[in-house]
Amino acid sequence: MEFIVRRQLTESEQSISGLYSGNPKRATFCPTAEQLLAAFSDLTLYLYPDGSTEISSLNSLQRQILNLMNIPESIYLVPQLVPN
Repeated sequence: MEFIVRRQLTESEQSISGLYSGNPKRATFCPTAEQLLAAFSDLTLYLYPDGSTEISSLNSLQRQILNLMNIPESIYLVPQLVPN
């Protein structure tokens, strides 16, 4: 994860900001895996008594990380289960 994101940032000559909680505007070219994973810590999956589910929306930082890793945002879509 760390290697892929760092390589993509280097190749595209970009930096990523929003990974430092005390300084959200601070940009880096070398994010750690811990920082990247922490960016997803506020995602919440809701499971309702009727069997339906919902997941909180991705923010722009999370979308950027997924894009850098070539992972589609659709992995965070929860399929609706059809009751038997």
